[in-house]
Amino acid sequence: MSFSTTQPVAERRTQTERRWAYLIFRAGISLALLYSIYLVAVQAIAGWHLNRGSPEEIRKATAWDPDNAELCAARAHSLQLSFDGTDVNQVIGLYETATRLSPNRAQYWAELGGSYEWAGRAEEARRTYARAQELFPNSPEINWKLGNFYIRAGKTHEALSAFHKTLLGDPQMRAPVFDLAWRAGIDQLDILREMIPADTASLLAYLDFLAATERLDEASQTWARLLRSGARIGPQAVFPYLDALIRHDRVEELEAAWAAVLERSHSGLRHRSFDPNRITNGSFEDDILAGGLDWRVLPAEGVIVDVDSRAFFDGVRSLRIRFDGKHNVSYSHVLQYVPVKPNSVYRFIGYVRAQGLTTDSGPRFQICDAKDASRLSVESEPVTGTRNWSPRQLEFRTGPKTRLAVVRVARPPSRMFDNRISGTLWIDRVSLIAVEGQAWKASAAMPR
Repeated sequence: MSFSTTQPVAERRTQTERRWAYLIFRAGISLALLYSIYLVAVQAIAGWHLNRGSPEEIRKATAWDPDNAELCAARAHSLQLSFDGTDVNQVIGLYETATRLSPNRAQYWAELGGSYEWAGRAEEARRTYARAQELFPNSPEINWKLGNFYIRAGKTHEALSAFHKTLLGDPQMRAPVFDLAWRAGIDQLDILREMIPADTASLLAYLDFLAATERLDEASQTWARLLRSGARIGPQAVFPYLDALIRHDRVEELEAAWAAVLERSHSGLRHRSFDPNRITNGSFEDDILAGGLDWRVLPAEGVIVDVDSRAFFDGVRSLRIRFDGKHNVSYSHVLQYVPVKPNSVYRFIGYVRAQGLTTDSGPRFQICDAKDASRLSVESEPVTGTRNWSPRQLEFRTGPKTRLAVVRVARPPSRMFDNRISGTLWIDRVSLIAVEGQAWKASAAMPR
């Protein structure tokens, strides 16, 4: 750029200043660009080392980018996992740096709390955990760590409050939370009142946990809370609890729970009452629930079981059992648990139809004590060949200890040379009714 000699001095000075300002601006831009490239390069190199994952590579990543909170936390974590006599103060220092660089990252405060606790600095750990919770009050992970700290510190109610938030935020944490609370020796009523959320899913999950760990008294308390909540409960949701009641012979609770399930179910289970027939869904008009006090159909090789709406004795459906003729099957896979009274007379009737049952050992009905077959075990005549609908009937008296019976369709294996079974059996209108005020037939089947 040239200056005319006729330009005023002030104008030439202004143009010179503008030129220098422009050059300085361009230099600044260039320096900023170079610095940005440098930062990107440093972060890329640090990230490359971090992704390699080993403690040494993470150390190199931190050396490249010491003001990166993520790298400081990763370095601290790798030191915690190492087995070379890690200096806890070094770990604390790295987490303190991470919290200074990213003061709003709750996870770093929680990790710092853990390292303080590791070093025996309990009060600093408590404050740091509390800070993490303040930053992310509903985080399941933060509350899980805080709850663990309170358990170790003996602060039960604070732990239950933290675990409550963990359960609200992450259903996958239910099993470890339930297990830890019980291993810590916390009272069941405190767990139920303070830790378990009031929603149906959480209560059912806790009920399943108690049933699986054979804590039936506590499960009954949880079941009572579920009922008080007024929730609608599908039958399948409480099968683990009902099965636990069956295993422990808690028949009165079983009957009451089953009645409550039917009352609160969405399904409109109209064929499952106990008045007067003790068999649930005896004519198979409703779908088989496969649990509780409904029919259970277990898989068996060579046998197909389904509901038939074209052949029936009563209503519009029956149960069909087809044997494929390739096996000498030992069969007892259609069954139902039935509450009964001790020292009482019952009459059983089940209608059967058969098509081509080729065996000397045909299927029959069996009734036995669910806990001990020596108390009660009776069976009907077997069904073979082809026959139209006909009843199979039994009368029997329960013993003084029988309170839960099993009614099943059974076929003992044949001992004949040609022992494979083929053909089809239909069953319908199955009933078990108490015989009140009637003389018991002397010829009735006796328990053996």
